[in-house]
Amino acid sequence: MKQLLNCLNSLTVASVATIALAYPSIAQVNLSVYPYPSSSNESIELYVPPPESNNTNNTCTQLIGANIDKIISQAPNQWGILIESLDRQTVIYSHNADRYFIPASNTKLFTTAAALQVMNPETTIQKKSLRDWVNITNQRSNNFYAETLFRFIGGSKNVTAILAQLGINPSGFRLADGSGLSRHNTATPRSIVEILRVMYYSPNRDTFYASLPVAGISGTLRNRMRQTAATGTVYAKTGTLTGVRALSGYLEHPNQGQMLFSIIVNNQRVSGQSLVKAIDTIVLQMTQSRSCQAQ
Repeated sequence: MKQLLNCLNSLTVASVATIALAYPSIAQVNLSVYPYPSSSNESIELYVPPPESNNTNNTCTQLIGANIDKIISQAPNQWGILIESLDRQTVIYSHNADRYFIPASNTKLFTTAAALQVMNPETTIQKKSLRDWVNITNQRSNNFYAETLFRFIGGSKNVTAILAQLGINPSGFRLADGSGLSRHNTATPRSIVEILRVMYYSPNRDTFYASLPVAGISGTLRNRMRQTAATGTVYAKTGTLTGVRALSGYLEHPNQGQMLFSIIVNNQRVSGQSLVKAIDTIVLQMTQSRSCQAQ
C-alpha cells in the first residue's frame, strides 16, 4: 500500500507540474496540499473496493430489474443504466452499462472529481475556494464554472490522466469540454459509477458529496421527487440536453445501505419531461425495494 501511495503521490505531483507549465496562471494558486499528502506521518490510505460480478440470483435484483425493464421497454437501446450496492459490493442492475452515451451535464462529475484530486478544497481560484467552485458547478450545474475549472487543470488530456491515476478506465469516457454542453462528450454508465465509487473513498469525499443536488431539497433536484422516499436520500447530478437526460449519484437506502447509480437516456423522439419522469420512476423503484431487507 505504501508503494501504491508513493506512486500516486509522484503521479499527482507530476500531473500538477505539467498543468502549471501549460497554464502559467496556476502557478499563482497554492497547491501545497494534495489529497495524497507527501508527509509520511500524514499518509492517507485510499482503498476503493471493486464491485463483485453481477448478482442476479436474488429476489431484490429480480424485482428491481423487472420493474426497470418495464419502464424502459419502449426504447431499451436508448438507455444506459448501472446500479450498485456500495456496502454489499454487488451489481443490482445493469443495462448497456458499457455503451457510450451523451452524458450532458454528468460530464461535470469528471471535471470536479479531477479538480479535487490535484487541488485542496481550500485552494483559492479567482478569490473563491475550490470548494465553492465545485459546489456551484454541481449544485447549480453552472457551465461557466465547469469550463473554467476544466481549463484551469489542463483540459481533456490532463483530466483524463488524473482520473486514470485513480483507476477510472480512460476508455470509458471521452471529454470534449468540462461542462457537458458538447454532444461530442461520451461516457458509459460504468465510468460514471467508477467516479462515484472513487470519490466516496476520497479524502475529499465530503466536498464532492455536498456539491451534489439533493432530491426534493436543493440545486437542480429541488423540484424533483418531492415528498417521496427519495427526498433527502438521493444526492445526484442531473444532465440535460435536447433528447438527453441523465441522473447519476448516491442513494442512501434504509436496507441496502449506500447505493451508486448512473442512468442515461439518449432519445430524441420522446419529450424531455417524459424522460425525466421515467428516470425519477426508476430511482423511486430503487428506494422502494423493501424486499432487499431479508438479504
